[in-house]
Amino acid sequence: MTTTTHGTPALVSYDDAVRRYDPVIGIEVHVELGTRTKMFCPAEQSFGAEPNTQTTPVSLGLPGALPVVNGTAVEYAIRIGLALNCQIAESCRFARKNYFYPDVPKNFQTSQYDEPIAFEGWLDVELEDGTVHRVEIERAHMEEDAGKNTHVGGSAGRIHGAEYSLVDYNRAGVPLVEIVTKPITGAGERAPEVARAYVQALRDIFRVLDVSEARMERGNVRADVNLSLRATPESPLGTRTETKNVNSFRSVERAVRYEVSRQAAILDAGETVIQETRHFHEEDGSTSPGRVKSDAEDYRYFPEPDLVPVAPSREWVEEIRATLPELPQARHRRLHDEWGFADAEMRDVVNAGALDLIEATVAAGATPAAARKWWMGELARRAKQDEVELADLAITPAQIGELQRLVDSGRINDKIARQVLDGVLAGEGDPEAVVVARGLEVVSDDGPLLEAIDAALAAQPDIVEKVRGGNQGPVGAIIGAVMKATKGQADAKRVRELVLERIG
Repeated sequence: MTTTTHGTPALVSYDDAVRRYDPVIGIEVHVELGTRTKMFCPAEQSFGAEPNTQTTPVSLGLPGALPVVNGTAVEYAIRIGLALNCQIAESCRFARKNYFYPDVPKNFQTSQYDEPIAFEGWLDVELEDGTVHRVEIERAHMEEDAGKNTHVGGSAGRIHGAEYSLVDYNRAGVPLVEIVTKPITGAGERAPEVARAYVQALRDIFRVLDVSEARMERGNVRADVNLSLRATPESPLGTRTETKNVNSFRSVERAVRYEVSRQAAILDAGETVIQETRHFHEEDGSTSPGRVKSDAEDYRYFPEPDLVPVAPSREWVEEIRATLPELPQARHRRLHDEWGFADAEMRDVVNAGALDLIEATVAAGATPAAARKWWMGELARRAKQDEVELADLAITPAQIGELQRLVDSGRINDKIARQVLDGVLAGEGDPEAVVVARGLEVVSDDGPLLEAIDAALAAQPDIVEKVRGGNQGPVGAIIGAVMKATKGQADAKRVRELVLERIG
């Protein structure tokens, strides 16, 4: 039997797998909360600090150190729960999740088990073609993060083959909220898209709630992707695997696709899928075995004796609800209606990450259509060419608004505007300054225009005769010659008027 690098029977093609099996996904998303201090102690938290400089006896698990709950983290957890249409518990408590690993200095993680702060919610996610899929949320609970192991000398930073390992406890104790879905069914062949759209929707919610920087490349948001296959949608759920710590939208999608193909191959071979955690490999989109997956009883959960229950009053919960900002989906619908974009145009804007940029450009005075034209046209092309995100281009919505005002006033035309963009992107200043410094303003004085027109007419007498004979088609050649002579700085409409007057 042919096997892959990681010991799996040769993969079944994804399309073939989803024709014969029904994929069921489940996603656990961890978000690091952007509080100033950790979950249970006053140690400050910030990304990139020197290793082991942001610790206290509590986060290091030293004997006699007692935890205290971070009130801001509780508020952030409630905000997340409300945004996900969850019920908020009137009382909940922390538990000890017992397991040994070098980056968990206490040998247990303080988490929530049977009493989460938020439960029974849902989130509608929209796919790129406008299809909406509802994801049921089982729970959102508070916990603390573990530290970080660095394996030195091995391949791809993994422990196997490493010469030694280092542990940084700066991250130990950082507040987390873990959001756990119920089994996501009914996605069929679109399961990878649903998984990606769900994680992306969560990331957007975290950002608009201002509870986290939500930067996946920094590990602020991490997804564990569960997947199982069953024969039909009516069959019992299959054995699931859990691909751990997937940290990009693209990787979430690839992890689902790979596991579908891998598990289909195992089932086709008459073998049994093992319930286990798996590692995701960015280089080829594959997964490999981690450890046999533990069930809840294996962690020996028991109530945390050093912490009292958390009992948010209903008044406080409603106060938090009243401060929730407009959530991404509601904002998309509102702007779609206000701007009058077609559904496909709006989806393109959202998928390109241009929504904030266009909204700010409209606020700077441009029409929605003009703002969309610049960001989704010329600027999108340049971003792709430079391999950067739109928002990372060296130009602001205010500058695009100023550029459009110059076009609207007739001081420059669209062709010149692209030269102005070159100057702004090159750091030459705002559009007005670039126009002045480069001498790009449209020639509006009829005198110089008539000189250029007369020269063009004299050079092309055959075209003059055709136009005089009633054929205005060739007049474009005269206009082109004038535009070339004025380096594109003439008003083409005015040039046409003067050409026809001159010939007539």
